[in-house]
Amino acid sequence: MSNLTSAIQLTKDSRYKLNNGQSIPVAGFGVYEIPKEDTADLVYYALSVGYRHIDSAIYYKNQRESSEGIARFLKDHPEVERKDIWFTTKIRFEDHGYENTKKAIELIAKEVKEYIGYVDLVLIHSPHSNPQKRIESWKALQEYVLEPNNPTLDIKSIGVSNYGKRHLQELFDWDGFVIKPVVDQIELHPWLPRLELREFLVEHDIWAEAYSPLTQGVKLDDPELLEWEKKYKLPKGNILLTWSYLQGFIVIAKSAKKERIKSNLDVLPDGNSDELGEQHSFGKIELDPELLSALDKPKSHDVCTWNGVDPTLYEP
Repeated sequence: MSNLTSAIQLTKDSRYKLNNGQSIPVAGFGVYEIPKEDTADLVYYALSVGYRHIDSAIYYKNQRESSEGIARFLKDHPEVERKDIWFTTKIRFEDHGYENTKKAIELIAKEVKEYIGYVDLVLIHSPHSNPQKRIESWKALQEYVLEPNNPTLDIKSIGVSNYGKRHLQELFDWDGFVIKPVVDQIELHPWLPRLELREFLVEHDIWAEAYSPLTQGVKLDDPELLEWEKKYKLPKGNILLTWSYLQGFIVIAKSAKKERIKSNLDVLPDGNSDELGEQHSFGKIELDPELLSALDKPKSHDVCTWNGVDPTLYEP
């Protein structure tokens, strides 16, 4: 069953401590499908309303513009430092393999280094190659982390996305495995709770990072959700985002509309908390226990992305 804790202490400023000691903001702004020409301005806006976590990827073709938006915000807001903003990008499955991954990092460096200096987190975007290439990619990524201030690109943390238990286990079983993924970024929402995979991640001290918490709109007209929206007088988007935070996920929400960018973050209360557990004063988020119970769908497996094909089950 999903986490049925109906209230937790969390704010817009909250961070979770990763297995390498780095601290990641719990609320992320995703730039998937945001047009390149709009990205810098929308990243700037997201930072201006309180986000401190930007999630991009090579595949999105807007990581340069994302980092440009960060740089512009930092220039205009000297009270905010580079270390206060978390930037994630991802290498594509076409970049799998040792040499290909190094070339991908060179591309990332070319596009973002002049703006933000270093990258907080690089993810392998999906497992869509084969075991050998996935391992080779991890080998290359490890080398960057093991060499702080690498002349090509300083990478603080590495992780995976869309990895299932089998993909993670092959990594753990590799005799060159040194650095554990800090997160697995996966599609998560009430219709895709992935309880078994989440338990596996907890066992290995890897955070679950939720993308498409709003189901990319697929479930927003679900009759149950519309009924709950009416009964509890809560916007349906707020219901789904609050559910994700109550599950303990790092949450990546995306929108190209300013009002939604802000409202997605406003699910969390304002606050001055730092790493979770290190402050005494927190805001609180909560859902009615009856609503939380209704959102508990442990056997549901509705994939709303990847054309309905679950990448965490990919073979080989």
